Amino acid sequence: MKHRRSCRLNRRLNHPDCLDGGCRLQPLLEPSASAPALTRTKRPLLRRWLASSLLAGAALGLAPAVTLAQSAPQPASAPASADTGAASSAQVPSTPPSQAGKLTLDQQVHWLRQAQESGELEKLDDAQLTSLFQSLDPLALPRLIKEGPNGYPSYEFTMLRWERLKGEWPDKPDHMLVRIAHDPLRIYAKWLPDGAHAGQEIIYDESKRADEMYGHLGGMLGVMPLWTSTTGALARSQSNHQVRDLGTEYIAGQYLDEGKKYVEAGVPRSTQIGVQTIEGVRVVTFTYETPIGQPQFYAKKETLGLDLRHPYFRTAESYANDGKIFEKIVFESVTPKTFDDATFDPKNPAYKF
Repeated sequence: MKHRRSCRLNRRLNHPDCLDGGCRLQPLLEPSASAPALTRTKRPLLRRWLASSLLAGAALGLAPAVTLAQSAPQPASAPASADTGAASSAQVPSTPPSQAGKLTLDQQVHWLRQAQESGELEKLDDAQLTSLFQSLDPLALPRLIKEGPNGYPSYEFTMLRWERLKGEWPDKPDHMLVRIAHDPLRIYAKWLPDGAHAGQEIIYDESKRADEMYGHLGGMLGVMPLWTSTTGALARSQSNHQVRDLGTEYIAGQYLDEGKKYVEAGVPRSTQIGVQTIEGVRVVTFTYETPIGQPQFYAKKETLGLDLRHPYFRTAESYANDGKIFEKIVFESVTPKTFDDATFDPKNPAYKF
């Protein structure tokens, strides 16, 4: 996540056609040296995909880092929320949505980016959106996500998060306000009053203590703040994730990493496409499932919701091998902002450390 890179493909890649209403997500990355040896019949298929640019390889918690904003950072005077659908000066695609599937892969990715930035994509009704993405090359979405940006150099978001812990699904989700800045990675998170674990606060600054975070449990007692390991028992008691996993980049990175593992295993990745409004957020949903499931893959089945204005996912639902959901994430709002040092300082009088 510390390294920004622009990645453009120079030519369209061959790929298998969609099969039985689904599609095969093909490799965007060369397998690692530790990957299982491919059979003779799979090697030609893999070689065709090696023309694609490599995915980012730096690790972010449980997933690889993903390229951040590749254009200039948005200033603090940017619109109040990145998902408000405010008017944009971006050019509207000249090709109508009904014909977008006939474009080359590079053109489809460019078309999607224009349609998102101009606001044309979110103007389509549910049937039009479903038909559009069913007509596109299966690699169009991975390319769009890969080229990003999957987040911002610094931004604030509110999120709802459910996690199944010790077999139990929570009665209500965590409702969180999170502020993130990169280079170095710094995070402030607060659990809001209407969600689980209300009142908790944490601060993480990798430039000071890369393996520890500072926080307090909150609640009526306002427990004294303390330093604790990012992977310790206290951190894991409320989440299966590290604090570094917070943000839209994590879901994008996990999506791309899972795609790499699918091709290495020679497993077809079927896709179901739809449109849903989840906790007030309207997204195009893509459902992926593998017959192998966990532990080789993060989930047996995943449903990811694509933002209609930006190339990142706003929602994610993950299901275990037994078919039960074990995680659900909804980014209610995502707002690019510029922060000063006080934002990540426990002595900030606005905080309750």
